[in-house]
Amino acid sequence: MSNLTSASPARGWSFWWKPALFLLVACVGLYYVKWSPYYFKAFVAADSHSLGNSILNDQQGSPWAAALAYAQVYFLAIWKAAVLAVILGSLLQVLIPRDWLLRLFGRAGLGSTVRGGLFALPGMMCSCCAAPVAAGMRRQQVSVGAALAFWMANPVLNPATLVFMGFVLGWDFAALRLVAGIVLVIGVALIAQRIARPEQVPEMALEAVAEVSHIDSQPFLSRWLRTLWQLFRGTIPVYILAVLLLGAARVWLFPHVDGAMADSLLWLVPLAIVGTLFVIPTAAEIPIVQTMMALGLGTGPAMALLMTLPSVSLPSLLMLRKDFDTRVLVTVAGLTMLMGVVCGGVAMLIL
Repeated sequence: MSNLTSASPARGWSFWWKPALFLLVACVGLYYVKWSPYYFKAFVAADSHSLGNSILNDQQGSPWAAALAYAQVYFLAIWKAAVLAVILGSLLQVLIPRDWLLRLFGRAGLGSTVRGGLFALPGMMCSCCAAPVAAGMRRQQVSVGAALAFWMANPVLNPATLVFMGFVLGWDFAALRLVAGIVLVIGVALIAQRIARPEQVPEMALEAVAEVSHIDSQPFLSRWLRTLWQLFRGTIPVYILAVLLLGAARVWLFPHVDGAMADSLLWLVPLAIVGTLFVIPTAAEIPIVQTMMALGLGTGPAMALLMTLPSVSLPSLLMLRKDFDTRVLVTVAGLTMLMGVVCGGVAMLIL
């Protein structure tokens, strides 16, 4: 222990500029992509009680046409956030000292999980854009629970989305989404952590401290470009393919809404499954549900979609396939569906 400590280099300006650079890139990027646009969008939602048309509003009979049309609309909405996410996910691995990450998020427990969720709140990303950052955290040996809490809290506990939801759908929907979202994020992360393989965090932390001098001796630019390429290659191609497939499948995934779906328990399970698998941009669940409710969708099925559509998606699960155990990802998807059904049932009783 003493040898490792004494071997660690003095942390002067040559050390501190890296975390400072990461913070600068994160703040500038999030301000441009998220904070500023959402600030002005909140006033629009408050005045008009709408966020615009549903992203599913077009009528496509052909799966191929549906795939291309949805991919175009979807990627135009999220490409800036996706680029920022890959940059942040790679910079996290080369600018933030691993021992810092392990002290904050390395232990498998409630404290680390809660910190992972809180760390997500400024990001306000959709599940797919949060996935590269979560992947970067896992590649730095952050605990499964903390990385999952970060990944899911980004879309589920997004403060901007909750504000939009309150103005557009009502504050009772926003309150239920907030309470259920906290239970979902913390509960799923802790359960998945128990399912994951045991992690020897203290030993990893010591190794991280010992590796500081070796890592710092390598050129920053070459390390970052290599990390950026590895993260891009492991997440983005499968992401694009999955979005195209889901865009084609939406011809069958989202049925015509009629009076039979008003508040039927029979629709809670299929809509929770569809909501968990389908992919949407940040806050797109609000105009989708608003449009469907105007056509006759009841509060129960609506709440099931509000809970599951943003939480995870098939593309985001596939993006993280190399960084989490398959059992963990299946558990996350299954518990998200279950929470959608439960929230739908609660909404039918109290909303």
